[in-house]
Amino acid sequence: MKKITCILTVFFLLVASIGVNAQASQECNIKYNLFKGNTITKKYDEAKPDLEYLLTNCPKLSVNIYKYGAKVAEKTNDHGLAKKVYNARLTNFPKKGAAKAHSDYATYLIKNKLGNDTEVFSLLEKSYKLDPKSMGVKNIFRYFKAITEKYKDSDPQKVFDTYDDVMESVGDKLDDYNKKISKLIAKEEAGTIDTKEKKRLRAYTINSTSLGKVEGGLDAIISEIATCERLVPIYKRDFEAKKADGVWLKRAVSRMYNKGCQTDPLFETLATAYADVTQSADAFNFIAGVLERNGDKSGAVQMRKKAFELETDPLKKAKLKLREAQGASGSRARALAYEALKYNPNMGKAYLLIASLYQKSANSCGSDEFEKRMVYVAALNKALKAKKVDPGCGAGRYISSYKKNVPSKKLIFQKGIASGASHKIACWIGETVRVP
Repeated sequence: MKKITCILTVFFLLVASIGVNAQASQECNIKYNLFKGNTITKKYDEAKPDLEYLLTNCPKLSVNIYKYGAKVAEKTNDHGLAKKVYNARLTNFPKKGAAKAHSDYATYLIKNKLGNDTEVFSLLEKSYKLDPKSMGVKNIFRYFKAITEKYKDSDPQKVFDTYDDVMESVGDKLDDYNKKISKLIAKEEAGTIDTKEKKRLRAYTINSTSLGKVEGGLDAIISEIATCERLVPIYKRDFEAKKADGVWLKRAVSRMYNKGCQTDPLFETLATAYADVTQSADAFNFIAGVLERNGDKSGAVQMRKKAFELETDPLKKAKLKLREAQGASGSRARALAYEALKYNPNMGKAYLLIASLYQKSANSCGSDEFEKRMVYVAALNKALKAKKVDPGCGAGRYISSYKKNVPSKKLIFQKGIASGASHKIACWIGETVRVP
């Protein structure tokens, strides 16, 4: 009898517990829906009590509690609540979007002057280690700048490695935006773009432009410490230990190439090892450059052909052609840049290369001031095209420079030519442009 009584007691307690849990779960769902609705309709003060309840009683119900909660805390200027929301999110959802959460938390602390440099750097470092691609644009720059200041003298290799990782992430993001922008521009030009797509195009353009500025900022920082005098001793020191590491070799060769260190014998050593280890199109393209500098032009042509045929990704084919164009001059360089554009029509850097080729020929492609300045109009057109198809390519400074050099209204008047008239540029450029 006592056993039956005990069993019944346990049974009723279990049923009661299930009922309480069900009631609690139901209450959580009700609170969550009210909270979500108030946040979406921007009733942030009304959303706060339900947010507090959810943080205390239902912290694992949904990650959206924290996504919406961060906005509620920010809009109500409640810094204590904001810290509670971010910390609770990272405790209860340590893997779901954690990289972005760390980055967003760092941004909040910086914006509101709440965290010290050490606390902010710790959050940025955690975000970077989890997924650099999820970091905010400004935070990518902040993190690299902090790494540079901390290690530029004691461990420059760490700075170089971080730069490579960050630039790869930035490059991936820019390529992704490039593809999205390309599709939407095609719709815009065809007149089939809808309102939502217009908003997306604007957002992608803004984000891509911001990333392009970050890329330029990162280059400016690394340029100060990544000199040939500094790179060569480091790579000589590490070569024996790293000569079978394809990633290390690629980065070493690329950095020496970008810094103009190809004349040092170490460059050929690194390029050869890179090709032996990876047998990649990128590596063979570097070998082509080595062959050309050694006077073997025929071998260089064959090696570039091999590299190009080996590559299957159109975007990477475009980059190979652009690199070849950057090593050429005049009409040959322009032809190679247009070949790159066949594989990636939205490669802004190819248009910028053509623009710079025109600008360099301004004095030789005109017989008077007006004709010389009209060359800048052709250069400006290419830079504007670059900005349109690839907002993150850094076209802004080119556009600003070229605009300053186009013919003035006074010069056009003195020449006796009407604004809007056609003008054919002489010499190898041979393009027809409109008078400003």
